Amino acid sequence: DPGQSTLTVTGEDLSRVMQYIDFSGIPYPAMPREARVALIIAKYAFLGIIPLVIPSLLTDVPLPVERIPRHKGHDLDYLEQLAAEVGYVFYVEPGPAPGISIAYWGPQIKIGVPQPALNVDMDAHTNTESLSFSFKNDASTMPLVNIQNLQTKLSITIPIPSITPLSPPLGLVPPLNMKLEPVCGTAKLSPVQAIAIGMAKAAKSAEVVTGTGTVNPARYGHILAARRLVGVRGVGLAFDGLYYVNSVTHHIKRGEYSQDFTLSRNGLISTVPRVPI
Repeated sequence: DPGQSTLTVTGEDLSRVMQYIDFSGIPYPAMPREARVALIIAKYAFLGIIPLVIPSLLTDVPLPVERIPRHKGHDLDYLEQLAAEVGYVFYVEPGPAPGISIAYWGPQIKIGVPQPALNVDMDAHTNTESLSFSFKNDASTMPLVNIQNLQTKLSITIPIPSITPLSPPLGLVPPLNMKLEPVCGTAKLSPVQAIAIGMAKAAKSAEVVTGTGTVNPARYGHILAARRLVGVRGVGLAFDGLYYVNSVTHHIKRGEYSQDFTLSRNGLISTVPRVPI
């Protein structure tokens, strides 16, 4: 009927093709995670996918006489599993040229040049339609990793702090770890594997300051990008400063364009005296 029809356009990045075939069982003898990731992504080079693999801080090379890692499930699932084991992320990002995409496997990049600041309650300089923050200190936990010596069978427990190389401080006052959380199953792993898993859990639980809001790109002057840093000002001493942009949702209508976003960081009070405007 006239005026009642709806056209819906759905787009997916090239990670979709990594879910077509199950490659379970392929062996990877004496290959660390980084080598396995590069080998998996290489098969999609004909689609213009270029791997960008950042070696993990604690490289673990399994000895073939002890264990041989094997592929589990579809490529995308296995790549995300390998990333989660060391506190990394995996995603496919279009660009930088048409027909080219970057397959990124590495840590969340929380350094670099921030995007222009999101301003709140600053009269003519206000460029956000809404922005609110929450601080949940009780969500922070300190993982306890149990490491066992295979020869003596003696085990030691190592606490992993919330501020790690995977989670550099963006706030001066880090969260207080309200509870200890033993990480199950680490005694049977190598010390490198166990500590990597503990660091991944510590980095994830440290994001206790979160923000949600809406920005009008016309007033902001830019398109807010996800997986980048952004400055915030005008919300008070505790919450001003730099944040990591977790996600951005675009809302496009005739004559209207807005973005919903979520921010996070691992502490209160800014670590920098000023943010780019």
